Amino acid sequence: MADENIIGPAAVIEATDADAKTPAAKKQKPPLRQKTTVEPAQSASNATAAKSQATKRRSYSEQEKAGKLKLIEAQVTEGKSTLKDAIKKVGISEQTYYNWKRSGTPVVQRNEKPVPAGDELADLVQLENENQRLRKLLAEKLRSENSELRKRLGLT
Repeated sequence: MADENIIGPAAVIEATDADAKTPAAKKQKPPLRQKTTVEPAQSASNATAAKSQATKRRSYSEQEKAGKLKLIEAQVTEGKSTLKDAIKKVGISEQTYYNWKRSGTPVVQRNEKPVPAGDELADLVQLENENQRLRKLLAEKLRSENSELRKRLGLT
């Protein structure tokens, strides 16, 4: 009871003494594992060597590329597998597939619009003229609104 009634610096000293008396619990470290034999280390190095050989870069001829692309397209269109599965079955990455597909397709098949013919050319010229007329009309309207606002604000 007497400790509860103490106010001031004495109370602080008693609180710090109580903290100092309780020892901090130390973390227990697990014992170190012994290394086994040398053989697993050698098998690990063999595994990395095998992995590097499996991921080794390989160049394909244009015929091989075309054949693999045709095989993938055939599997996908027939519904036998998804695109990702077909690419994995062929043995190439998705990135390689898309790079080959992009570089191998001619311009006509890339959905690029060809040069417009006679009637299309005339329509294009007419649309460009109309676009130019509308831009001038919009610019004139914006100029008039801008001058009107300046007059109202007294900025002229």
